[in-house]
Amino acid sequence: MENKAHALAAGTFVLVVAALLVTLAVWLTRETGVQTVFEVSSSEAVTGLQPQAAVRYRGVNVGKVESIAFDPEKVGSVLLRISVDEATPITHSSFATLGFQGVTGIAFVQLDDSGESKERMTSSPTHMARIPMRPNLVNKLAERGSHLLTQIELIIERVNQSLVPENQSLVMKSVASLGRAADSLPTLVHEARKTLVSLREVSTSVVATTDAAKKSVDQATVTATELNRLVQGVQQPGAVLDQLTQGAGALTAAGQALQMDTLPRLNRAMDDTSLAARNLSRVANTLDSNPQALILGNPATKPGPGEPGFVAPIGGTP
Repeated sequence: MENKAHALAAGTFVLVVAALLVTLAVWLTRETGVQTVFEVSSSEAVTGLQPQAAVRYRGVNVGKVESIAFDPEKVGSVLLRISVDEATPITHSSFATLGFQGVTGIAFVQLDDSGESKERMTSSPTHMARIPMRPNLVNKLAERGSHLLTQIELIIERVNQSLVPENQSLVMKSVASLGRAADSLPTLVHEARKTLVSLREVSTSVVATTDAAKKSVDQATVTATELNRLVQGVQQPGAVLDQLTQGAGALTAAGQALQMDTLPRLNRAMDDTSLAARNLSRVANTLDSNPQALILGNPATKPGPGEPGFVAPIGGTP
């Protein structure tokens, strides 16, 4: 009887401890907040991802993977159902990638946002919103692997072509040419030194010429300053230019007065002188033809036909 009592007590103790452990596990794994369910459709492989895997938003654990199945809407795609904390800022520009933890290779779903949209994405168990999945770095490298291999093969082929005997002979000729060029290098250095000496002499001459040009420019500047001062002095009131202007005005006024008063008088005097000269010429002609006219005066003019005292000539001859 005692053995049976001890066995019953031990069994009861084991059952109680097991119940406590189960209760503790349930309590530790319970959901502490409201969860929102989303769907993630991936056309890439989800190797290493298991149900109950972690879901992280920019490194923060926000949920877990509920289930993994094939997408009935897209043939060949994998459909993930995840539940995340309601406070997670899932927007219409959010996307998912497949991440791997450390060296263990345990996969998890990594959520991120491009920031293009600020509108929160709403989802419910009856109408679950879908979050797109983008290829991660490993998938991108795998996609570009074939292209990289093709480029490497092309490079190797070109290297092989460059190592054919014909190209090798060209390379050897190029090396020989470089050797000859190296042999002529000391001569070139010597010529370069001569050229540098000549350039130094030319630069010295240029500096001297520059100094002379600078002096000429300074002299031209002084001359321009003096000329400017002279022009300003000429243009001042009462200066030479002003006096010339006043003299020209006086000459213009005198010319106008001469044209208005003196010239008409001079014209009348010239007309009277011309008339007197004509009369004097007429008197000289009269004295030349009849000197008696100076004492007796001009002879009387004979009467003409029809005038008193007219006598007709005899024989019709006047």
